[in-house]
Amino acid sequence: MPRAGLNRAAVVEAAGALADDRGLEDLSLADLAGRLGIRKPSLYNHVAGIGDLRRELALAGLRELGLSLSRAAVGKAGDDGLFALAEAYRTFVKQRPGLYEATIRSYRLLYPDDPELEAAEGEALEPVLTVLASCGISGGEEAIHAARGFRSVAHGFATLEEAGGFGMPADQNESFRRLVRTFADGLRSW
Repeated sequence: MPRAGLNRAAVVEAAGALADDRGLEDLSLADLAGRLGIRKPSLYNHVAGIGDLRRELALAGLRELGLSLSRAAVGKAGDDGLFALAEAYRTFVKQRPGLYEATIRSYRLLYPDDPELEAAEGEALEPVLTVLASCGISGGEEAIHAARGFRSVAHGFATLEEAGGFGMPADQNESFRRLVRTFADGLRSW
């Protein structure tokens, strides 16, 4: 009999917290069961296995990132919108490193036609496209290229920072501000 109050959402939430603490690669069903205070076989009442769990983490991560980006972009446009999105992205990576890692894994290779994942990706992308449109870049391939550029800037800095990759004494916040400023300036000549 399943533990009272334990459901798929609670299992995914606990797995996300465990991935944040230990890293996605170190996430195991045995450790998750231990954290939840249940035996490993009981997890199969809620997830089909580690692959299913990782898919759920990718979905949860995309949704949470999308919500963070959407909240950051409310009422903002142009450079202000870009800075708000970049800071929200950076904050998400810092606060949810394991869950973020799940969003960038090759889950699309395992689930190439998954409508839930596609919808969550779209929700995470929408605030970026909206802000880019306010910068004069909307629709088609140009918007895709610009969105990829934004993601590369935000992801690159945030993941290097999270990994302790900036050992020099200069202020990291100022470095980030200048990087986003350079990207914003570059959009003007897009």
